[in-house]
Amino acid sequence: MAAEHADDGVGEAADTNRRTAAQGTASEPPDGRVAGGDAKAAVAVDPKVAAAVAAAEAAGPQNGETVRVDSWIWSVRLVKTRSAGATACKGGHVRVNGDRVKPAHSLRVGDEVRLVHEGRERIVIVKRLIRKRVGAPVAVQCYVDNSPPPPPREAVAPAGIRDRGAGRPTKRDRREMERLRGAGGRPGGH
Repeated sequence: MAAEHADDGVGEAADTNRRTAAQGTASEPPDGRVAGGDAKAAVAVDPKVAAAVAAAEAAGPQNGETVRVDSWIWSVRLVKTRSAGATACKGGHVRVNGDRVKPAHSLRVGDEVRLVHEGRERIVIVKRLIRKRVGAPVAVQCYVDNSPPPPPREAVAPAGIRDRGAGRPTKRDRREMERLRGAGGRPGGH
């Protein structure tokens, strides 16, 4: 076999490189892919984000362990407080794989979490389990967001806002503002 390498100009160093490439390195999965996507994406990751991801993984559960659903939705910043997450679970606003769950329900990687919060439904797939609250750039790497886009904000100016110095509104101006606000002014609409 050494004669074959001598003929094609490949030395022992290239043979070692082939073996390490076939085995993969400690940071790469064994199938040869770069962790987290293609090689270009791996180079473009901010070192601070990478360090925060590593810290979150170190503080996360070990193999086989699970995380409470109320803790996880707080950790990945879907709710502002853990108690708000627990309240949402108790109120039936959190579903895991289609089932209503209690705050102490155990999450696993691959679970689908549906959360109705502040008038919006969030649908996320768990990619990584973490216990501690992390920054937003790290949090978005812990789930796949399949949520519908948020409803568009109203493009019109709020009704009833008057220019500064315009003085006291007349009776006609006041009735117009009430009509725009939808306030129930006088019955009959006069």
